[in-house]
Amino acid sequence: MPYVVTQSCCSDASCVVACPVNCIHPAPGEPDFATAEMLYIDPAGCVDCGACATACPVDAIKPHTLLTAAEQPFLGLNAEYYQVFPHADRTPVAVVPPQRRLRSDRPVRVAVVGAGPAGLYAADELLKHPEVSVDVLDRLPTPHGLVRAGVAPDHQHTKQTQRLFAQVEELPGFRYLLGVEVGRDVTRAELDERYDAVVWTVGASADKPLRVPGEDLPGSLSATEVVGWYNGHPDHQDLAVDLSSATGRVVVVGNGNVALDVARVMTLDPQLLRGTDVAGLPWTVLAQSAVREVVVLGRRGPAQAAFTLPELVGLVGLVEQGLLDVVVDLGGEPLPADTPVGRMLALLPGYDAGVPVDPARRRVVLRFLAQPVAVLGETRVEAVEVERTRLVAGADGAVRAEGTGETELLECGLVLRAVGYHGREVTDLPYDPATGTVPSDHGRVEPGTYVAGWVKRGPSGFIGTNKSCAQETVDRLLDDLDAGTTSPPTRDADDLPALLASRGVTVLDLADWRAIDAEERRRGAASGRVRAKIVDREEMLRVAVAARRGPARPERGRARYSSGPRVRSPR
Repeated sequence: MPYVVTQSCCSDASCVVACPVNCIHPAPGEPDFATAEMLYIDPAGCVDCGACATACPVDAIKPHTLLTAAEQPFLGLNAEYYQVFPHADRTPVAVVPPQRRLRSDRPVRVAVVGAGPAGLYAADELLKHPEVSVDVLDRLPTPHGLVRAGVAPDHQHTKQTQRLFAQVEELPGFRYLLGVEVGRDVTRAELDERYDAVVWTVGASADKPLRVPGEDLPGSLSATEVVGWYNGHPDHQDLAVDLSSATGRVVVVGNGNVALDVARVMTLDPQLLRGTDVAGLPWTVLAQSAVREVVVLGRRGPAQAAFTLPELVGLVGLVEQGLLDVVVDLGGEPLPADTPVGRMLALLPGYDAGVPVDPARRRVVLRFLAQPVAVLGETRVEAVEVERTRLVAGADGAVRAEGTGETELLECGLVLRAVGYHGREVTDLPYDPATGTVPSDHGRVEPGTYVAGWVKRGPSGFIGTNKSCAQETVDRLLDDLDAGTTSPPTRDADDLPALLASRGVTVLDLADWRAIDAEERRRGAASGRVRAKIVDREEMLRVAVAARRGPARPERGRARYSSGPRVRSPR
């Protein structure tokens, strides 16, 4: 009975270390580990011990007998990986490299700006060293970044990555300073003088424009903002998302995971989302929606689509369960049947097959080789002018799309652009406007200043990709500490909360976040939901401050340095 990986990898690699027969790949140290969409278990090598399932922090590994109908494709995907990439070696125990130690045992204090996956993975890497303590700052009162505010509400298994983050938060030497906006409440210079190093993990919060006429019309929105809206991000709760158009159609431009997420959330029966952590007002809007069809436009073909295979498997699973209709428009091109993506798409009916529309279900149209050339309307979006494209191989071998001149009008009430994220300029840091990143040498901007995550590499990879990215950055930081090229702090970081308080900033710590988290879960349980998110900053602060008036709570992050070694719990 082989075990099977059923979702994208969080890159914790606990399962790899736990496997007694080394049958989970790609493993840390192998070329594809940092970039693979997911890990794969070799059915020929699996000895059915279940150690991997026990070790997995996000419950992504199951015995094949317990797979749901929607998860069955993962059984073949796991086996197929080993047909393409055989691993004849069977080392009995995973080789774990020795832990690096700093040359000096003097106390080191590092600030991490950003409490999303990149920031918390960086904190985890830093706290492997007993000499290091870490303060994590974020402008929001709540941490976890896109895991909290970017993962679709019907993907609760992906959100379980927060279990990993909760373990990082409990490490000795960890401290939160939440609700603090660097650049407004405190300057880069003020951080530099209080810390041995500062790691910036502020992500890429802007979206790329379509650069077509009419995209500024009301009803033309960023999918990034819409994702934040239904996920309860405080910045996007006033977003005007009008789903009442008589056309009953939404057009999503883009062919990545965000495009599929938005299309799925807007077409699923709202009752399937009711028990999730979808924000309250957006759920009401979705429940009253007049949308019957979401068309997802991709300039290129299915072989070049940016969505991950697990996302497509999940979409096909919804179809097979009768929860959603999905049809495929290939634009006249043949299906890439010899690829996993092609085989998944082959399970869906073609758009030209005359598939009847089930009035009881909304549907998604995956339309390839099509691009918008204009968004049309008098006072708001009424239609999109769509042009057919064809694939052309460039001199460098890259496949690109070019317009054919064949156009049509697609009536719709809403256009969502999902053509990629783009990083904004960070005050007092260098900036490359073309890539939206802070230029760096593998994460080192200069000794003492570092970047990780999307602000470093651009908006690419998955949640787990941030782990290897953070490891690379922290290696550069440790190199500089050992070389003595960083400047030691001239002020005590412990005075930072008082400085912020003098400026009227209410700083939240880990206990405050725990109080908000508990209150959201309490409210959710009362209404049969995973959690009911608090979406107003002021209400978050009130909940946290009210919890402080309760029984005395232990201070965290103070006993950072001791004469004995610090012990990390195994994970």
